[in-house]
Amino acid sequence: MEHPDNFLNIIFHEANNFGDDLALCAGFERGKWRNDQLADHVIEWLPEFALSHSELNEIGSSNAYRMVKKAAKLVYQTDKYGLRGEFGEILLHIAIRQVYQTIPAVSKIYYKSAVNETVKGFDAVHVVKKDDGLELWIGETKFYENITKAIYDVSKEIVDHLETDYLRSEFILIKNKIDPSWPESDLLKELLKENVSLDKVFERVCIPILLTYNSIVVQKSSKGDQEYIDNIRAELSSAYKNMRVKLGVEYSNRFSETLPLIIHVILIPLKEKKMFIAALDTRLKALQI
Repeated sequence: MEHPDNFLNIIFHEANNFGDDLALCAGFERGKWRNDQLADHVIEWLPEFALSHSELNEIGSSNAYRMVKKAAKLVYQTDKYGLRGEFGEILLHIAIRQVYQTIPAVSKIYYKSAVNETVKGFDAVHVVKKDDGLELWIGETKFYENITKAIYDVSKEIVDHLETDYLRSEFILIKNKIDPSWPESDLLKELLKENVSLDKVFERVCIPILLTYNSIVVQKSSKGDQEYIDNIRAELSSAYKNMRVKLGVEYSNRFSETLPLIIHVILIPLKEKKMFIAALDTRLKALQI
C-alpha cells in the first residue's frame, strides 16, 4: 500500500555523525498556517499507522472506508484527547516515512490491550533496509506546547529506555508483535533475539526523537518567505543545541560509555497545539459515527 503524498515542508536539515537535526513545518496558505490541511494529512496516514501489515494488505475498494474507521477508533477512543500522545506518534511516523523512507515494523496502537490504554514503550518501531541487513529505528516523541519541557522530559525518558533490562523487555515485546506476513519479519526477529549482544544491536539502531511545540515565529508569521525561514531556523537552532546538551548530560550521568547511538532530533513547530488537536478531534469523531 502506497503512503500519502508528502505534505510537510523540510525547513531545516543538517546531518551530523551523531544524528540529524531536522525540522518540518505545515507551511502557510493565503496568510494562515495550514492547521486544517495538516489535520487532513494526518487522517490520511491513519490506516498505515494503526493497522497491522495483514490488514493493510486486505484494504480494497469494498472495505476501505470501514478500515479507515477502524484505524480511527484504535487511535482515538477517549474524550481526554488533550492529554494523549498518539497525535505525536502519528507525526513521528509520518516524518520518518517521508524523510528517511523507513518501513513500519510494528503498529503498537494495533496491539493496545484495552480501550483508552496508553501504549508504553518506544513510540515507533520501523526499519530501514540496508545492503547488509536491517537498521532498526525505535522512536520517541513528545507532543507538547513548550519546547523546554519537551526536551527535559524526552531526554530523561530516552536514557531510561536505554537501560539494559528495559531494552531486553522491549525487544521481546516487539519480537512477539511482528506480523508473520510482513516480509522483513524473520530478519528483525533474528536481530532482536535475546542471545544477541546489545553491542551488536546498537550497531544497527537509530533513535528518531520528534518534539512539537507552540512556535512564536509561526504565530507571528503569515507566509513561508525568507524572513520566516531565517527566524524559524534561529528558533530551531537554540532548541537543537539544548536537546543535544541535555541528552548528553542525562546519558553521562547514567552510563560510563559514550552515547553509542545515532539520534535524529526532529522538530515540528505548531502555531497552537490546542487548535491542531481540535481539528484532529473533529475529523476523528466524524469517522466514528
